[in-house]
Order: sequence, then structure tokens, then C-alpha cells
Amino acid sequence: MDGNSLAELAGASEMDSPEQDTPGLFDTPLFSDPQARALAHVGVIDVGSNSVRLVVFDGAARSPAYFFNEKVLCGLGRGLAETGKLHPEGRIRALATLKRFALLARGMNLSNLTMVATAAMREAEDGPEFRAEIERETGLRMRVIDGNEEARLSAQGVLTGWPDAEGLVCDIGGNSMELAVIGEGRVHRAVTSGLGPFRLQQIAGGKKGLRQHVAQVLGGLRDQIGKHHDALYLVGGSWRAIARLDMERRNYPLKVLHEYAMTPKSIRKTIDWIADQDVAKLRAMTGISEERMSLVPLAAQVLRQLVHMFSPKRVYVSSYGIREGILYDQMPEPLRMRDPLIEACHFMEHSSARIPGFGMKLYDFLLPLYRNNSPDRLRLIRAACLLHDVNWRAHPDYRADACFDITTRANLGGLDHQGRVYLGIALMHRYKTGGGTGPRMKELAALLTEKDVKEAKMLGRALRFGAMFSMDGPENAGELRFYPKKKVLELVLEREMQALFTEVAEQRFAALANQIGAGAKVRVKRASREPASDLERGHL
Repeated sequence: MDGNSLAELAGASEMDSPEQDTPGLFDTPLFSDPQARALAHVGVIDVGSNSVRLVVFDGAARSPAYFFNEKVLCGLGRGLAETGKLHPEGRIRALATLKRFALLARGMNLSNLTMVATAAMREAEDGPEFRAEIERETGLRMRVIDGNEEARLSAQGVLTGWPDAEGLVCDIGGNSMELAVIGEGRVHRAVTSGLGPFRLQQIAGGKKGLRQHVAQVLGGLRDQIGKHHDALYLVGGSWRAIARLDMERRNYPLKVLHEYAMTPKSIRKTIDWIADQDVAKLRAMTGISEERMSLVPLAAQVLRQLVHMFSPKRVYVSSYGIREGILYDQMPEPLRMRDPLIEACHFMEHSSARIPGFGMKLYDFLLPLYRNNSPDRLRLIRAACLLHDVNWRAHPDYRADACFDITTRANLGGLDHQGRVYLGIALMHRYKTGGGTGPRMKELAALLTEKDVKEAKMLGRALRFGAMFSMDGPENAGELRFYPKKKVLELVLEREMQALFTEVAEQRFAALANQIGAGAKVRVKRASREPASDLERGHL
């Protein structure tokens, strides 16, 4: 793949002015087939004010996995507010990084590559000159987007992980901060500001001057975008660093930033706590880089006033942002409407399970147990059925623990922390019913109610029974019938499949019935027109 083909991959349209029509930004659709599930290697290079990153996506189109993810903190926008130009050392580091990324992209033979640049490149006097140098030296074509477009794409990144998200998205970079209103799967309004930490370093008047400046800018943004937003979604490295510190202060057990939830009260406590801590100690505890940590105090002051000004009830961290938003921008509407969690689980089953397609049959088989469950719980049950066999290659002695660890730490969109733990416990008990005694599992189980833990264990037993009940699909062997009022769980066997129900199956069926507090009953169909009869060995 030569330089010309790299330029072709990067696309042919640029945003030369803020007035350009942004919906046509990407003229090469990634998903020509509206029914596409799989995503070939697709790259996005994000040239920001602080970092330059290459992400290569792969996997389920609606819930892409990270095939490759590399970031360098170049600091292009450091000092921009004072000098009007890109940071000299930042230019050297960014160019070297982009040369590397161009070679990596060529080696990976990407099916599509898009490079976007944000605040530093669009505002610097020498931005056009540096852009030309980058294109000449790398063969990559750069799109410099305006602030509103940056806000829109970041908000679409949030929608990639939360299709039903409603509220305010806030994306903070080095030289800018964007806000966007989302709801009903769309971005409604978007605004931009200069509240990036690099710019705030140049504000005169000390802490008081900084507070007044931030309050004034936020007040103007509030007038443009509205005040009443119940949920706030945070995008950007500085916000993620603060969230990671919040986890540390709270001794929170699950160190997954995506969909981490905070309250305004917790945020205020963490900001005060950060101010009292030794920076070196914080870095040692969390692994946050020195460059990122240097921006945290300024970002924290913005966040404090942000939650005060907009008064959200809930605050969430999104690891998805502008890069995922670029993918979302190119999805057809039918693909956007799909559930990212279920799509990812389908892909994992297809690529890793022994019998792809068995998961949905298992779900249908077990559905009588869950007729009255909420849609949110049913999607978790469906996800568990799809994932029930994807870790079969793990060593049998560690398979249950591997299921729990992988599920709670997996890169899955559309899954909150409680959902991760629920799935982890269910899949652990699919392999080992006596599991769940490890320290990490106990810590994470505390994120659920006792009722949820019990239900997750029940699901594990259901998966354990159903997964052994016929190789081509449990529906061919029989059906489950559950009578909650009578407290009876009945298995109706097909006559020709009766031999499947031997001692091990009987034990697992009895354990499942016991878990849900029901009596176990087994019947066999004698003929198509005859009623089912009791199994010869009698009721369990």
C-alpha cells in the first residue's frame, strides 16, 4: 500500500472552513451492506491538542473491538494560547508519531483510514503549514474539523456505547471543551469553548481569576445549550484521569472506566481529595502519566463548576468518543439501532464458541424461566447465553475463574458495571456451581444486591443444564415449562431424546429447580397426539 493508496483510504473531502456541510464529511461508507455484522480493520487517527492516537477497530460493526490502540502525548497545543503557534517540540513528536502510524497502517492493510485534527491544528497560525508537511511526509490526508463538528462526533461516540443515552456530553481536550445534547439516538445541539487545560494555563488572576473565567464561559454555554440535563457523559483523557482517581479514593473494586458512574457529591469530594494528595503518590497508585496528571488540577476546576452549573443527577464516563463517533457517522440507521452488547456477543460466539448459533437456541430454551423479567434483564440473559461457551479453550481447572475475569474486564459497550458483574457470576456458575469464593469476586459481588447475585447464580445453573442438553440445540431434546404459582419446573422430553436425560443431567436439572425454589418434574412425550407421560423413573 503506497502513499497514494493511503491518501485514498483517508478519503477525499476536507473541512476547509467551519461553514462546510459536515454530514458529508465521510464520502466512503464503511458499511455498504446495512445488514453487516463484521467489521474489517478500520483505522482512525486523532490528532488532538494533547495526544495523537491511532485506533484500529475490528470485530462487530455495531460494537467494535480495538485491534490496535496507540497514543503518544505530543502536546501540540501546549502554549498555543500564548504564542498562537503549535508547540515546537510537539510538532517534532507529532510528525514522528504520524510517520510511524502511516507505516503501521500500510503494514496492516487497512480497509479504511480516516485522520482528523481538532483544536490545536484548526487554531494555530502554523496549522496549515504543518498539515501540508504531514501530508507530504506521510501520504496521509488530514481533515481539520471545527469545534461543533468535534462535539457532534464525540457525542456520536457516546451513542455508540449507549444507544438510549439522553443528556449532555462533555468532551475535554487540551485546548477546547465541547458540549452536545443527545437523545433518541441523535445529536441535537453542539457547542464549543476554549476551556481546555492548555488554554486555562494562560488565564491571569490566580485561582480567583480562573474560577471567574470558567464560570463566565460555562454560563454562556448553558445559555446556548440549556441547563436541564439529568445525565452527564464525560469524554476525554482528563476526565478519565479524574474518574480513575475517584475510583482510588472510593476503593472501588472494578477498574473499568467505561460506564463508570459518579455522583456530583463524589466528584466534589474527589477534587478536594486530589488537592490534598502528593502527585507522585497519585501517579504511583493509578499509573496516570506525568503529562496527563499535570492537566488534572485545571480540568478538575472545570468539572467542579460544570456539575454545579448543570446540576446533573448522574455522571458517567465514556471511553468512546470522537474515534467511535466517526464509525457511528458511517453506520446505516438499521445498524445504529442494534444493541451493541448483543452484537458484540454474537461476534464473540461466532469467532470463539464451539457451536456458533447455539446461544440463541439456548436462550429460547431457557426463556420460560424468565417470562416476567424486564427487557434490561432479558438482554443480559441473552448475552450470557451467547457467551456461555466462548471460553471453552481455557484450562478446565480455571475456566470458571477465566469466565468471570474476562467478562468483567471485557471491552463491551452497552454494559454497565453491575451488568458486567452479573454476567461474570452467571458464566462462572455455568462451569462451577461452587465458585465465587475468591477475593476479587467477593469485592465485585458487593456491587450487586443479594437478589441479583442469587439470580445470576440461577442463570449459571440454567446455562449449565441447557448447554449439555443436545449438541445441535436443546429445543430438539425437549422444552422447559415453569409454573411459578405451583412452584414447579417441568422438563418435557422428546421421546427419542429420552436417553439424554441420564444421571448428570438429572442432577443439574434438580439443582436448577432447587435454585429457583421449585419442585422438579420430568415428562416424556409418547407420541405426537398423545399427552406427555411421567418418566418411568418417576418425578425427581
